[in-house]
Amino acid sequence: MSQTLSPTERTRIHRHHERASDDRAQLFAILREALVCHVGIVRDGEPVVLPSVHAADPEGPDEGGTLYLHGSIAAPWLMQAPGQTVCATFTLVDGAVLARAAFSHSMNYRSAVVYGAARRVEDAAERDHALRLIVDHVVPGRSATLRASTRKELAATAVVAIPLAEASVKARTGGPKDEDEDVAGGTWAGVVPLTVRAGAVLSDQEGPVPDDVRRRLADW
Repeated sequence: MSQTLSPTERTRIHRHHERASDDRAQLFAILREALVCHVGIVRDGEPVVLPSVHAADPEGPDEGGTLYLHGSIAAPWLMQAPGQTVCATFTLVDGAVLARAAFSHSMNYRSAVVYGAARRVEDAAERDHALRLIVDHVVPGRSATLRASTRKELAATAVVAIPLAEASVKARTGGPKDEDEDVAGGTWAGVVPLTVRAGAVLSDQEGPVPDDVRRRLADW
């Protein structure tokens, strides 16, 4: 697998191209940290964008690695995705950039956009692997602590795979970029850092919080 991203016409960044990255490792870092992606498809002739939990496998069977999505077989968007090109987006917001002029306000962020032809995962071993990855994406190691899925649960669940060959990565860091005359005007400006933080665990039963959850809490 190539270690770099090769832009296509769909993924080439024109606006602030200096913020683009061709590092495939950065793509996977964003996909690992993002808890939710937004998936755009055309459903019944209309554009639809919906949030989804996901998992990425750099060693997956598709070109560039594999992005896995899952959901109910009753979800129209998920059942109509296979066979068409979908667009998945990921955004991590790291800060609100508050400038001295409205035009210069911005966000510090890391983002990725993926285009690919979706396929439904039919192979039982790959389905099991994908579903475990999705559980572990939220809390690493948790799938090993759970009972096996029942035939009824598996029959009610669809898994879709998207190749990660065609993707773009873009990020902004730093403070406001104001014009000199706005700086001289004396208006306050700065950055408000933003991050995901976990609250107190709400246990469903008495007993200690398991180690896998504690480790995840430390990440957050």
